[in-house]
Amino acid sequence: MQQEQRRLAAILAADVAGYSRLMAADESGTLSRLKRLRTQVIEPKIAQYYGRIVGSAGDSLLVEFASAVSAVQCAVEVQEGLAGENSDLPEDRRMTFRMGVNLGDVIPADDTIHGDGVNIASRLEKLAEPGGVCIGRNVYDQVRGKLGYGFIDLGEQRVHNIAEPVHAYRVTLSKPVDEAAPTLRTRDALLLPNKPSIAVLPFANMSGDPEQEYFADGVVEEIITALSHMHGLFVIARNSSFIYKGRAVDVKQVGRELGVRYVLEGSLRKAGAKVRITGQLIDASTGTHLWADRFDGGLEDIFDLQDQVTASVVGAIAPKLEQAEIERAKRKPTESLDAYDYYLRGLAALGQWTKAGNSEALSLFNRAVELDPHFASSYAMAAQCYQQRKVNDWAADPPQEIVEAERLARRAAELGKDDAVALCMAGLSLATMVGDLDDGAALIDRALLLNPNLAVAWSHSGWLKIYLGEPEVAAEHLARAMRLSPHDPSIEYMQIGAACANFLAGRYAEALQWAEAGARGKPNFAPALRALAACSVMAGRPEQAQKAMARMRELYPAFRIADIKDMFRVRRAEDLARWEEALRRAGLPE
Repeated sequence: MQQEQRRLAAILAADVAGYSRLMAADESGTLSRLKRLRTQVIEPKIAQYYGRIVGSAGDSLLVEFASAVSAVQCAVEVQEGLAGENSDLPEDRRMTFRMGVNLGDVIPADDTIHGDGVNIASRLEKLAEPGGVCIGRNVYDQVRGKLGYGFIDLGEQRVHNIAEPVHAYRVTLSKPVDEAAPTLRTRDALLLPNKPSIAVLPFANMSGDPEQEYFADGVVEEIITALSHMHGLFVIARNSSFIYKGRAVDVKQVGRELGVRYVLEGSLRKAGAKVRITGQLIDASTGTHLWADRFDGGLEDIFDLQDQVTASVVGAIAPKLEQAEIERAKRKPTESLDAYDYYLRGLAALGQWTKAGNSEALSLFNRAVELDPHFASSYAMAAQCYQQRKVNDWAADPPQEIVEAERLARRAAELGKDDAVALCMAGLSLATMVGDLDDGAALIDRALLLNPNLAVAWSHSGWLKIYLGEPEVAAEHLARAMRLSPHDPSIEYMQIGAACANFLAGRYAEALQWAEAGARGKPNFAPALRALAACSVMAGRPEQAQKAMARMRELYPAFRIADIKDMFRVRRAEDLARWEEALRRAGLPE
């Protein structure tokens, strides 16, 4: 009996998504376009990676490679090329392929190949999204660490006519975010992280009462906060997802703009003492609805409802995450809904960055504390009101306000040992108002351990690292903040921090770019004008430096060189000296 000639091969299977629909709409045009894409995009890449076409029936292709790395790289680059060909066409005319790659034994016969390795490649192709690539576990084991792509674990999949489950992975068609070392010097388009990523859009307020907008927004914020506690999730910050508030959105576009795989949207209806929350989870790459549910309850159960939504979303995105992690996502900022109402209103007022808004916010946070003396975040945000006053030169009695800010910040830290927001806000106040850099940094570090997706904590940590004389670490932390919240209303604060980090690192041209970006967004903001003046001097732009300084002195005429040490609490004497010299050269009086 003749022995079968088996060999190990990497097999790529591909076909056109929606081919029958395209043919029914325009048969000759579809055939012509398929031929052109094959000859101009697909086949040249196959040749480049030494592949061999062993099957070509209708819209499908079967290709053999000697290497799993070559097969995956070829598949990804073909998909990128096809995406470029489709970019100018309406969706109903685009020709997109699904691709699957497997590694296994094949049996050659009559210029083609057979065997389970081929069958599994075909099944993996069916699991791929249009325009995507899906690979088997054996391929993943060969390519991880060798190619700069991300992979999403789809788990064990039952597929047609294959006895055992197939462990599949989805390839992200771009290099993943290196979560350990982001950098301000790499400003590429937003890329998908190498773990499940989500943005929660503002929930529609169906109550018919405009005054309840803040309540609907607060529900979403708490869901975001709870999700952010999951170390297995990459969560976009509220400030960025809320740019879509009141807009009709294309979920696919949201996914591209925020760099996420999943989007959660929903609505809230509040009537009397009853509330209904609805939500639906969507795969932003395909527009597919993955999960939907409705939660009804009384206002006294609002936090339980938020927990239910959070647990359900986490379960839909990452079913293999431990239940213990899901439980960690269930946190309540306060048991008093009235205090919580005041807290939400205070956040809205503080976000206005006006003197009147600041005064209103402080009053609201104080009211929340009166109603709930154990509400840590309200103490922390009240301290932040004083910090905002100092930065903008609004303080009526600076020495007394420093004392009060310290009292509030330390109380927030005492009450909020497990509240990341309270800890990071308290830490910043202690550092900037009191000058206690060590305690401030310790509180922010703990906040990041509790909630690694909290953009504001990464931003504040970046500033603390600037004060502590660690500009490179500061740059990394500020980059992380901007990635988590790429459309943050306070993005200028992060950009100014980036300018300061690069200034201290001696990268003056790059520091100036960030300072200009921050000043464009906040042209009358004192820290932005100071950074722009100092960076312009060091980058050889004296006229721009003098113009920025003239504007700052117009807005803040009392500010002097002697005030820098109190406003910019750097630890290293050489850092302070560099700022003083740059601002002196820009025209700031002694």
